[in-house]
Amino acid sequence: MGSYKENLAKKLKLKLLKKASSTKSRHVHIGSCLSCFDIIFQILINEKKKEDSFILSKGHAALAWYTILNYQKKISNKTYERYLSESGELGIHPSSLFPKDIPLATGSLGHGLSFACGLAKANLLKRKKTKVYCLISDGECNEGSIWEAALFASSQKLNNLIVLLDKNNFQAFGRPVEVMGEAATAEKWQAFGFNVYKCNGHDLKALHKAFIKVKKNKSNNPNIIICDTKRGKGIKEIEDKLESNYLPITSEILNRYEKKIS
Repeated sequence: MGSYKENLAKKLKLKLLKKASSTKSRHVHIGSCLSCFDIIFQILINEKKKEDSFILSKGHAALAWYTILNYQKKISNKTYERYLSESGELGIHPSSLFPKDIPLATGSLGHGLSFACGLAKANLLKRKKTKVYCLISDGECNEGSIWEAALFASSQKLNNLIVLLDKNNFQAFGRPVEVMGEAATAEKWQAFGFNVYKCNGHDLKALHKAFIKVKKNKSNNPNIIICDTKRGKGIKEIEDKLESNYLPITSEILNRYEKKIS
């Protein structure tokens, strides 16, 4: 299991929590950051090649992305420390100031997949053997633009597109099934022409196995990995709770988490 860098993932989660705690903000969407952290970690640390692209469509989880980019020295310590400050470059949603590593400043849900499809189509036209990874959320599947992009991806045979669905069973103010009905199902994505895979989105080994299946599949269909997750994963006080996106990380919560992983 060491090959999946699990200890590093834990250390970076602690760094994320420390940064969230230092801002004293209720709006860093820590619940969403923790639901998709392992997915982003697996992509950027263990899967993505230099020439590949990654789009974070659920842009409110930007702090998770910033934390990993900082570890990779693509965002400096000085810039990372100024997160959410008046003089800082990093906001709650992905910054447009780092186009090489953050190709799209997302935030309005439903747009990232369309952009990712454009990148994937361009790469096919240029005969580039590269992958485009795009992380979306289950609540985001209520957006019509998601399904327009899905139809485009299927019709254009974008087999170089890998969509990751962070299925934490929450959106802004409730569970998707209670708000507009369950849209993020395997059956629906299959109906839209995708190769569909499922895994535990908090298990790096399971994520890696899912990526192996995707990369072994030689069909012309686009791909989606539906990742079962929990919002606020790892923090008892907020795990799988609606308020996980709207509560600050206190020093007490931070200390308990640090003791748990030490």
